[in-house]
Amino acid sequence: MAGGEDVVVAHDIQSVLSSSERDYLVRNNGDQVKIESLKGKRVGLYFSASWCGPCRQFTPTLVEVYNEVSAKGDFEIIFVSADEDEDAFKGYFSKMPWLAIPFSDSDTRSHLDELFEVQGIPHLVILDENGKVVTEDGTEFVLEYRAEGYPFTAERIKELKDQEEEAKRNQSLRSLLVSKSRDFVISSDGKQVPVSQLEGKTVGLYFSSFSFVPSAEFTQQLVEVYEKLKAKGEDFEIVWISVGDDEESFKEGLKNLPFLSLPLNDKSCKKLARYFELSTLRTLVIIGPDGKTLHSNVAEAIEEHGVAAYPFTPEKFAELAEIEKAKEAAQTLESILVSGDLDFLLGKDGVKIPVSDLVGKTVLLYFSAHWCPPCRAFLPKLIEAYHKIKAKDNALEVVFISSDSDQASFDDFFAGMPWLALPFGDSRKSSLSRRFKVRGIPMLVAIAPGGRTLTRGARELVALYGAEAYPFTEERVTQLEAGTNEEEENEKEGWVCDGEVCSKA
Repeated sequence: MAGGEDVVVAHDIQSVLSSSERDYLVRNNGDQVKIESLKGKRVGLYFSASWCGPCRQFTPTLVEVYNEVSAKGDFEIIFVSADEDEDAFKGYFSKMPWLAIPFSDSDTRSHLDELFEVQGIPHLVILDENGKVVTEDGTEFVLEYRAEGYPFTAERIKELKDQEEEAKRNQSLRSLLVSKSRDFVISSDGKQVPVSQLEGKTVGLYFSSFSFVPSAEFTQQLVEVYEKLKAKGEDFEIVWISVGDDEESFKEGLKNLPFLSLPLNDKSCKKLARYFELSTLRTLVIIGPDGKTLHSNVAEAIEEHGVAAYPFTPEKFAELAEIEKAKEAAQTLESILVSGDLDFLLGKDGVKIPVSDLVGKTVLLYFSAHWCPPCRAFLPKLIEAYHKIKAKDNALEVVFISSDSDQASFDDFFAGMPWLALPFGDSRKSSLSRRFKVRGIPMLVAIAPGGRTLTRGARELVALYGAEAYPFTEERVTQLEAGTNEEEENEKEGWVCDGEVCSKA
């Protein structure tokens, strides 16, 4: 330490990578390469293993980056294996174009683990030409910036981040979709369409994967919206950005889409995913006619409003919000659960129960499925709370809304429930899922006796408070939370509270 600054240790590559019996590294064909040949090069120490799933996922990306960067002649990667079986090591190493510590030299491999304090794999440490650690976060840098991040120094990463900020300030459709090697997107029949033809239009950048089922389901709805807007003559285009599809899935998907697309595995795909901070598939980013971002993801709005969400401007979303408020204010149990002739629910032994019989009660909509372990785990808690509440107040009912894939699973699960259900395969299920934004199960939505939505988080309330959560109003939740805080405070002071009585411990 000097003046409060950390001393940066320079590692001697020759001594760090060699042993008393060995002054060489190996290639996957058995060739030996003298360690002294690394002098003056930047070195990446890649700690990985064949048995590690994340490692196997990361290695192809690192190979891609290595092949591009190593052509400069000043960079090499050394595989430091955590495998315990030589055959596994050889099989995994055969996919790597770089060097490795021989599998037989377990002492050096262990020493490197300790020296660089490897806590998990994959782990990539980058050393500069003098042996100083440039970064211990090489895995993250490679995933985020690919070869563009080389030499992966803090200065280079800052430079790239600054460039991204500058790009956002001066964003245009060309800056988003045009690269050094490409100024076009492709149509479903494989033809090249100049990006210039999209300028001045509203453009949706659709991040999705055909191999991801929820994404594929939304895609069909998006196609319908797109075709309706095109039929009305709207200047709207969608550019599909494939995330994680293989070549076969990509070709099959594109063939059946009316959208444009970036080429599969185009470098811009990952760059745009990072640029828009992609956190979920089914993301539709809207770029306005001026090339600026109008909205970071309108997928949910399209699910709820369809073509009515167009042109996806702040004014349009403010208008939709007012419509939603009015709908919520006018919401009744019938408006939620009745659709045309479908005005009933399923009781035991297949008895049809009119929705009108539930009017005036607190109703819990229970989105669940037999195949879902968390659903099966939560069910006994909900049944217990249900019986306790009904013993005191009969003005409660639960409606099971199934996500099961077959009638037998539905029947088996529903047989253990003491309440009502939406019939299996009922068309009302999809509209209810959209209305209440069901993104995962189990989910429990509480509806007040007057028909308004009390909370979409009733599952959490039942899990925390059981029957005490009834009637699921804001006032009741506030009381429960205040009671919990009082109990915690009393416990700190040596009091124990049981029901309405508190006494000294």
